[in-house]
Amino acid sequence: MAGQQNQQQDINQLLKVRREKLQELQANGKNPFEITKYNITHHSTEIKDHFDELENQEVSIAGRMMFKRVMGKASFCNIQDLQGSIQVYAARDDVGEESYKDFKKYDVGDILGIKGKVFKTKTGEISVHAEEITLLSKSLQILPEKYHGLTDTDIRYRQRYVDLIMNTEVKDTFVKRSKIISSIRRYLDTQGFIEVETPMLVSNAGGAAARPFETHFNALNEDLKLRISLELYLKRLIVGGMERVYEIGRVFRNEGLDTRHNPEFTLMELYQAYTDYHGMMDLTENLYRHVAKEVAGSEVLAYGDYTIDLSKPFERITMVDAVKKYTNVDFSEIHSTQEAKKLADEHHIEYEDRHQKGDILSLFFEHYVEEHLIQPTFVMDHPIEISPLTKKKPDNPEYVERFEFFLNGWEMANAYSELNDPIDQRERFEEQEKAFSAGDAEANHTDEDFLNALNIGMPPTGGIGFGIDRMVMIMTNSMAIRDVLLFPTMKTLGGKDQ
Repeated sequence: MAGQQNQQQDINQLLKVRREKLQELQANGKNPFEITKYNITHHSTEIKDHFDELENQEVSIAGRMMFKRVMGKASFCNIQDLQGSIQVYAARDDVGEESYKDFKKYDVGDILGIKGKVFKTKTGEISVHAEEITLLSKSLQILPEKYHGLTDTDIRYRQRYVDLIMNTEVKDTFVKRSKIISSIRRYLDTQGFIEVETPMLVSNAGGAAARPFETHFNALNEDLKLRISLELYLKRLIVGGMERVYEIGRVFRNEGLDTRHNPEFTLMELYQAYTDYHGMMDLTENLYRHVAKEVAGSEVLAYGDYTIDLSKPFERITMVDAVKKYTNVDFSEIHSTQEAKKLADEHHIEYEDRHQKGDILSLFFEHYVEEHLIQPTFVMDHPIEISPLTKKKPDNPEYVERFEFFLNGWEMANAYSELNDPIDQRERFEEQEKAFSAGDAEANHTDEDFLNALNIGMPPTGGIGFGIDRMVMIMTNSMAIRDVLLFPTMKTLGGKDQ
C-alpha cells in the first residue's frame, strides 16, 4: 500500500513538472497550442522505402516523440507517425543553441515537427538529421512505460487513443479494417450496386430477431427505437425501382456482451432484384475472395489455430442434412412438434413451450453443428418458424429459401430469397405478434407501411446481411470483437467513462 502511495506521489510530481514546462514555454512566447498547422512532406516508412531517392534531401516529418537520448551537444530521438517510426539526430550546432536547449526539456509523448536531411548513421539506420525542431503539442500526461506497454485490456479499450500509440499492431488492425470496407465498396460498385442511407431512429424496429433500444423524441412527443436491422427500408427501395442497393451502417441490439457481440455493431445489408438466395451465395463467395486478395493478399487465411481456405468452392448443405450429419437425427422424418420436443428431451436440449418443430431443429443445429463449421459453409433451407421474411420453398413449404454463411464456427452472413407476397407477409407478421404475446421479446411487429410497399409490388429479390465486425476479425486474426471496434461499449465507471 505504501509503495502504491509513493508511486502515485512520483507520478503526480512528474505531471506537475510537465505543466511547469508548459507554463515556462507560454511565458517565453512559445506556447505550442497556438500553432495551427505544420507542413509535412513525408512519413517515416515512405522515407525508409525510398531512401535511395531521398538521401541528403530535405524532408519535413511530424509525430509523437517516443524515445529520447541526450548526449551533450547531440541527441537522438524517435518520432512515431501514421506509418511507423524513424530516428532523428539533433545537434546543437545544426538546430541552434536556444532550440536545442528547448529540445532537451521536451518529454516523451510530445508531438514534434522535424525539418532536416535524410541520411544513414554509421550503424546503418535511416534517420533524419534535424535542422529545425518545432514543438507542436505538449503532452501533459505520462504514457505507459515503453517496454511493458499497455497490456491491461480494460484500459486499452477505454483509452483506445493510448492503445493506438503504444501498440502498433492495433493501429495496423484498424487501418486494415478501413481497407476491408473500402474493398467491399469497390467490389459492389463493379456489380452495379448503389450505396444508400436509411433511418436509424424508427417507430418499428424490424427485420431481425433482437430487442431494440428505446428512446423518446421530445419534438413530436413520440417513443422511437434504434434500428436493429437495415432490411425493411432497403426493401422499400427495391419496390421503388432501385434494383441493387446496399448500406453499411451501425445497428443496435439490446443484448449481452461477449467476444462476438457488442450492442452496437456494423452491419452491411444488400438487396438485388431478380435474383434469389443462390445468387446471394455466388455474390458472397466472390466478395470474400475479392476482399481477402485485396487486403490480406491471399485467399488462404490464418485464424487462431485454423487455416481458412476461401479459394475452394464453399460447401452448401441444408440445415436438415447438417443436423443429420453431426447427430444422425433426420428431421425430415419428424412430422410433429411433439416428436421434435421428445427428441430434444432425449438430447437434453432446452426449449420453450411456444417452440415448434422448426424451432427445435434450429436448436439442434446451434447445439451440435455450428462449432464444426470452420471452413466456409452455406447452411441452407431453414424452417419457416425462424424465418418470417423469407420465401417458402415451393416443393416444401415447411422450409424457406434462406441460408446462413459460416466461418470458424460463426455465423458471418444471413440471406434470403425475399418474401414479396404481401398476403403471406401479413400472416407471418401475425404469427410474430402471437410469438411476442407468448413471451418472445425478440419477435417482429407488424409494419403496415412495409406491407403497403409490398402491395405496390416488389420483384423477386435476393437479400443478405453481413456482419462486418466478424469479417474484420477473420481478416485480421483478431480474437474478440472489441479488438476490431475502435470504441467498444464499456460499463460506465463512477458516472462517466474513464
